[in-house]
Amino acid sequence: MLQPYLPLVLMMALAGAFAFFSVASAPHTGPRRYNRAKLDAYECGIEPSPHPIVGGGRMPVAYYLTAMLFILFDIETVFLYPFAVTADSLGLFGLVEIVLFIATVGFAYIYVWRRGGLDWK
Repeated sequence: MLQPYLPLVLMMALAGAFAFFSVASAPHTGPRRYNRAKLDAYECGIEPSPHPIVGGGRMPVAYYLTAMLFILFDIETVFLYPFAVTADSLGLFGLVEIVLFIATVGFAYIYVWRRGGLDWK
């Protein structure tokens, strides 16, 4: 009864074992050359300065908003590809669903745009 799921379960077990092995063996196999540059925070290619930044060295929120917007539109693209492949077989139902999906993402985009999330200050 569960025979068709055996390859999927084995693949998930293999992926989990590989992830566990990679994380567990990393501290023991990697080089241990610590220096000041490696211990500093790396923020989007900005050169670290010896002078403290106003606000305690925190990055502006615009960096994180840009990252979240990238993820939002990346996920949108991931959902649009399967629709493009099966658009003919879905018919009117598929068209209505994809229009609602694009409208929802469009409203989110307009909201962020109106709130100034796309303005780089």
